[in-house]
Amino acid sequence: MAVSISHRALLEPRSLAGALKMLRDEGPLVPMAGCTDLFVSLNFGTLKDTRFLNLWALDALRAIEMRNGLLFIGALATYTDLIRSALVRRRIPMLAAAAREVGGVQIQNRGTLGGNVANASPAGDTLPVLAAAEAVVVLRSAAASRRVPFAAFYTGYRQSVRRPDELIVGFEIPAIDGEQWFRKVGTRAAQAISKVVVAAVAPSASARGRRRAGGSGRFDGVVRIALGSVGPTVVRAVRTEEALAGGASLVDAQRILVEEIAPIDDIRSTAEYRRRVASNLLARFWTDTQRR
Repeated sequence: MAVSISHRALLEPRSLAGALKMLRDEGPLVPMAGCTDLFVSLNFGTLKDTRFLNLWALDALRAIEMRNGLLFIGALATYTDLIRSALVRRRIPMLAAAAREVGGVQIQNRGTLGGNVANASPAGDTLPVLAAAEAVVVLRSAAASRRVPFAAFYTGYRQSVRRPDELIVGFEIPAIDGEQWFRKVGTRAAQAISKVVVAAVAPSASARGRRRAGGSGRFDGVVRIALGSVGPTVVRAVRTEEALAGGASLVDAQRILVEEIAPIDDIRSTAEYRRRVASNLLARFWTDTQRR
């Protein structure tokens, strides 16, 4: 479909400060960077927005580094950046695993972590990873910065707490104590929207050893399970986590998980299929990590 862009405006700031000033003084503006979703909407003629803020040139938002003991990932870090980063592979390998399954090489070179989060699709492959990692979203306006726990960032389907005058500038990720695990189920391993995607953290071998040696029977705060494509937003399966941490059987945990999620029937899959796959992935996660 041929789409006219003559009625659209593009602002191109030279710095982060300039971008924030434009958001404040010349909004409303739609931030854009890799455009891997925006261009699809443009091509299909469904893009209603007309004024955009191009962030692609702002290299200050591409940092991947340690800051005050936390892994900081800038919003413009691409999937390729995540795959190649030794810090990411060492500190949060499940994020590198998710990045490898996002689209093809062209999409990985253009798509950004900040864009995936801002897009707010419940099928976003990196969202369960950030939820399971208990990441913090760093937001900035011309006036101030604020930090929002990832669990509190989304308010509904494709809705978040980000204000029109704010940009996502990065993510803070604390150290993760445990075994990390990621799986995506889609029509293909990559270049397909997920039907179900799971990121999880299990107790480490040393923690399991301490429990077997007579320590606490619980793994409080260690088991984390987050899922995408099974609700209007990414789902942190807190009740399922508590069950596994407390020593519940896998069968009981699977039953609880199916009650916690709220998948729908759509063009990619059925709700019943998603429940079954989510239950099977939970079993795979737990058996994989407990035998290491």
